[in-house]
Amino acid sequence: MALLEVDDVVVQFGGVTAVDHASFAVEPGRITGLIGPNGAGKTTCFNVITGLQKPTRGHVRFADKDITSLSVHRRSRRGMARTFQRLEAFGSLTVRENVKVALDIHRGLKGLVQRSATDIDALLERVGVAAYADERADAIPTGAARLLELARCLAGDPQLLLLDEPSSGLDESETDAFGELLQELTREGRAILMVEHDMDLVMGVCDEIHVLDFGKVIASGRPAEIRTNPAVQKAYLGYSDDDAGAEAPAEQTRTDLAPVGAGGYADPYDEGATTVIPAVGGPGDQETR
Repeated sequence: MALLEVDDVVVQFGGVTAVDHASFAVEPGRITGLIGPNGAGKTTCFNVITGLQKPTRGHVRFADKDITSLSVHRRSRRGMARTFQRLEAFGSLTVRENVKVALDIHRGLKGLVQRSATDIDALLERVGVAAYADERADAIPTGAARLLELARCLAGDPQLLLLDEPSSGLDESETDAFGELLQELTREGRAILMVEHDMDLVMGVCDEIHVLDFGKVIASGRPAEIRTNPAVQKAYLGYSDDDAGAEAPAEQTRTDLAPVGAGGYADPYDEGATTVIPAVGGPGDQETR
């Protein structure tokens, strides 16, 4: 049975349809990818799921309950946690203090028992940032800050993790370790929904992938099916293997794989026309959509 169901969701901003009758599901114990070209509506979908954006129409169900009208904190209380494309750590606090704040917040929301400093350090060790425990969050590398965000999410022991560009800033070996960690988390029964531009990571760890293009779900399936899907190839590259006799365009005008600036991506629906991800953003750096 699906843990999360997105059912016929539409999001309109004035005359622009950012999400167009999107439907997909996320199952426990599995990693689900949500991918698509820049401007496909991926982060807008995340905002609908987590309660930051009210859908124009459609429903969101979590653990077999309709949560479409629930507030953000009530969704968190039910077992949902999310990272942002813009980092949300408290820059003036240490890495350890950031996780402690997250624990305190979740304890208030969910009635969790007090956890010791040993528990916090074990969580930092698990995600791979123990070496930065006593450093300010605004002084650590971007990749480590991404992992800190994951530790803050795990502090609440969520059933569902929504990860928005979680590997941004990680090098190849760190990305491999991160993929192994995600698979370990799903073996514990958690569900993961991931928006990610690193196609090697997506194809390597996801059990199922949903592809958005102009807000529509144009393909769903296992990685091998998505990789060879003509509609997906056309969405990313502007042509597919089925375009017999057609020449490939000289330039790929729509692709998630080409960065704009240091760690940013052009994405008019998801993050603004040109988003450059800072090393660490403050807790008030919320997305505008």
